Amino acid sequence: MHLPSFPLVSAPWWGVVASLPWWQLGLLASLVVAFVVVRRLADPRGKWGLTLRRRFVLGVPWGTLLVVVGVLSFYLFVQGGVDHWRSPVVIPFRAWSYYYPLGVLTAGFAHGGATHLTGNLLGTLVFGTVAEYAWGHFPRERGSAAFSSLGTHPGARIGAFVGATVVVGILAGLFSLGPVVGFSGVVFAYAGFALVQLPVLTLVVVLGGGAVDLAYRAFNRPTIQSATGPSFSSPWWAEVAIQGHALGLFIGVVLGVALVRRREAFPDPLSLFVATVAFGVDRGLWAVYGFLGNGRFELYRAGGLALLLVMAGLVTAAATARPRTLVARIDLQSHEAALGLTLAVLVALSVVAVPYNLLALGTGDGLADRPAVEVRDYEVYYAENVQDRLVGGIDVPGLDTDVRTSGVIVVSEQRNIWWTAFGKRSLAFGGDRYVRLGGVGWRETVRANRTGWSAVGNASAYRVRLKPVGGEYVTAYQSAPVRAEPTIGGRNVTLFPANGGFGVAVTRGNETLGTAPIPANATAVNVGGILVENDAGRLFVIDGGTRVRVANRETYR
Repeated sequence: MHLPSFPLVSAPWWGVVASLPWWQLGLLASLVVAFVVVRRLADPRGKWGLTLRRRFVLGVPWGTLLVVVGVLSFYLFVQGGVDHWRSPVVIPFRAWSYYYPLGVLTAGFAHGGATHLTGNLLGTLVFGTVAEYAWGHFPRERGSAAFSSLGTHPGARIGAFVGATVVVGILAGLFSLGPVVGFSGVVFAYAGFALVQLPVLTLVVVLGGGAVDLAYRAFNRPTIQSATGPSFSSPWWAEVAIQGHALGLFIGVVLGVALVRRREAFPDPLSLFVATVAFGVDRGLWAVYGFLGNGRFELYRAGGLALLLVMAGLVTAAATARPRTLVARIDLQSHEAALGLTLAVLVALSVVAVPYNLLALGTGDGLADRPAVEVRDYEVYYAENVQDRLVGGIDVPGLDTDVRTSGVIVVSEQRNIWWTAFGKRSLAFGGDRYVRLGGVGWRETVRANRTGWSAVGNASAYRVRLKPVGGEYVTAYQSAPVRAEPTIGGRNVTLFPANGGFGVAVTRGNETLGTAPIPANATAVNVGGILVENDAGRLFVIDGGTRVRVANRETYR
């Protein structure tokens, strides 16, 4: 927000006042006023303040704060976010396979960008605080006292919370399906632990978490200007690592159920079921989808919702079922069956990732005869309609696993990487894409650039080049020629990449009447008896008094 300028006001201080972030200041002032009012009405020295101090040392969730600092530090100093806040190094920190231990160990703590990071840190502050509150810095068992043993020492309990967080983060990288990255697996584990301990409070937090996220976004970008127009993006549900999220949730649920049964403090079944369903809907746990190749996905909405309801019922049974004979012949108790099914789901969610994580991906099979840019152990290609080794590496009976991919492909045999960093459509939309390679302590960027001409009534003739920073462009791909739909004087015009630029050919039937490079802007050239003119990126052919547009230079957004 900027104050309007008035011609009569020329004092130096006016420019300073007008440049102040008034939207952020107004939002901050409203938050302060609201906090002061609530504080005076609630009195932190009263019940809720006492409750926090009974659970936390000085009423502060120290474990959650330490985790936030640790994850943020990894982003800043290991991924390079301190110098490149919105474009960190991500590729080397993904869980590519068991043959690349660094990625497995770091994937659960690394992030794909600033938005990804802040979303997970906000989730950590919200759900991590509730989980730590349920765990507590002080023992709750009868007859136990703080500082009487290692297990009752507040410092040790804070350390146990942080240590469990690290272990869950590593497990998320170890058993997640595909090259995932992000702390969300741990955030879901926090939520699962909190749900079975404090379902009503967790439900309130689920609703309040949206308000926290809105406040952050409003402060970060107080106003947004938007207009209708084309855009390129995958559907939001195709960006969700649903198996990793479900894995984290069930890890948290199992830990929470163990603590519930140890303390014999069982939650209300209805509250737990409703809270679990609400959390799953809010966090997209119903969004089960399949990858069809070349940027196409299929969402199984009805099946996903059915699975969510079954999951909520299973979680409720595992946390609340009391000892009751279910099958007398084998002396099977209902709570044992519910907990056994929950553990079976957790094992299934883990085991499904093992075959993929054992694949040897990092070879250039199918790409070896193509030009590439090499950066240390990385190779960067551009290819179209090749087998996606990451998705189609395992044959599954009854399923077509020959998934094809097109785009900028990153390969590293040393790190067992084979990955489509950017699809063909993404590059066609933006014109330029940047692949950030690297490792611990270093980073390099490779630029992918597309240029082309779009034939009227047909596709485009285009070229893709790759260039490392400080290096030379390498032509990685050239499309096939394309013929424009219009016909002039019985002749057709075909566009094709050639000699570092683009050419035009004029044909009649199967006979080529002439070829020439596409002329520079505001110039024309005679090809095959007709005049070819470049008018500000629009290509016309002229024959006598007839002037027809046959192509346009590609434009990007």
